Amino acid sequence: MKNRRLLSVFFLCILTFVTVLTPFAAAEETEEDGVVVMPTIEIPAKASLLIDPETEEILHQDNIHERLYPASLTKIMSTLLVLEAVDSGKLTMDQEITATASALDPVPDNASTADLKVGETLTVQDLLYCVMVVSANEACNILAEAVSGSIDAFVAAMNAKAQALGCEDTHFVNTSGLHDDDHYTTAWDMYLITKAAMAHENFMPIADTAYFTLPATTAADGTQYHGERTLYTTNLLLSPYRGRGYVYSAAQGIKTGTTTPAGNCLISTATKDGRSLLGVILGADTVTDENGNSDNQSFSGMIKLFDWGFDNFSRKTILTTKSFMGEVKVSLSEIDHVVVQPAKDVERLLPKDLDVEDLTLTEFYPSEEVEAPVSKGDVLGQLTVSYGEVEYATVDLLAQDDVAASRLLVFRRDVTEFVSRREVQLGAIAVVAVILVILILVKTSGRRRRRYGRGGGYGGYRSNYRGRKRR
Repeated sequence: MKNRRLLSVFFLCILTFVTVLTPFAAAEETEEDGVVVMPTIEIPAKASLLIDPETEEILHQDNIHERLYPASLTKIMSTLLVLEAVDSGKLTMDQEITATASALDPVPDNASTADLKVGETLTVQDLLYCVMVVSANEACNILAEAVSGSIDAFVAAMNAKAQALGCEDTHFVNTSGLHDDDHYTTAWDMYLITKAAMAHENFMPIADTAYFTLPATTAADGTQYHGERTLYTTNLLLSPYRGRGYVYSAAQGIKTGTTTPAGNCLISTATKDGRSLLGVILGADTVTDENGNSDNQSFSGMIKLFDWGFDNFSRKTILTTKSFMGEVKVSLSEIDHVVVQPAKDVERLLPKDLDVEDLTLTEFYPSEEVEAPVSKGDVLGQLTVSYGEVEYATVDLLAQDDVAASRLLVFRRDVTEFVSRREVQLGAIAVVAVILVILILVKTSGRRRRRYGRGGGYGGYRSNYRGRKRR
């Protein structure tokens, strides 16, 4: 009978456990219903990047640190060094430069050129249009000699500049991107180089040019090298002249590149509704469908990237100086806490379906309690804004008020700290030990005096005998 009762109690416990557990399991499943799925995209290329150039927020990245061949994207670095030479006063945009045999000879017959001739003279500006619009390899070499004295010296300067910009996986062998196994870069490094070039006021007007009219050139003896001619961009996002179906009205520049080992490469920016995006594509193919229609996937991929970025993300204020208030405990003061708030307002590109209220705010304080005095504006912690594994911002948390220290509490703290020092404690122990020794000695000496005294008599015995009185 007793065993039956125990068995009934056991099954009752099991039933109660299952009944209690079931609602929690159901709740855990439904919590996932409100999770925003972060937008993703696949681009048919060896590497791709989409970034906000103003804030450096990365919307998409794929193999951005893989070493790949850049082809004529190299010319962005060459243009950057020429513009730096102009800014430093070494060259001027209207300065005339004459093409030399040493500049033209290294260029293969099948390479892209502006058909410049030895002895032909053009301005620095005209040569830069040749470089960026029609991807003229010889124009890079002509400018390289003008800047550095030789092509080799200019290439060395290109590598030094890449290192200075933080490009950790880039090495140049020539000025133009003609293939060499030791001439490589990454999507991220090309972004860094392009960002530096865009900082120069003359860069984007040239890089965003659909076509440019090159003036006629004449030799010293009156022989005409070329009559006036129009250069059309290789960037099909800007012009349909070399191929139709890719013009993107929001696109602005920047540079194409193509070799067999590198594939199709492209860097471009686009601006829509006040927002700008920059895309990098390396190693895209040209594919042909069953109807014989070809697709250069650097252009179609860039259009896909831009549309995805503009359609799925919007700029939102995710944090303001008034949107969060925290408290930090304060010691050594009559006031026991101080209010902290974010140091600045923060805007970020968020998926359009993600509400600011869904973001997670995580506080971090180096210490749970700070000592007074505290000054307004002191950094007491940090606040991180995130969603899932994506971290959108980390800002300092600043004290919003001054908190004065209490003299009494500071004095008590100082005394406590003083007496808690090991050397002070050892000294105190030594003093107490000396005092105890002295007290023991004094007490011992007093006992001896009472025992032996000063009385007369034999052996210190004091007699009360006074003798007889005389009559």
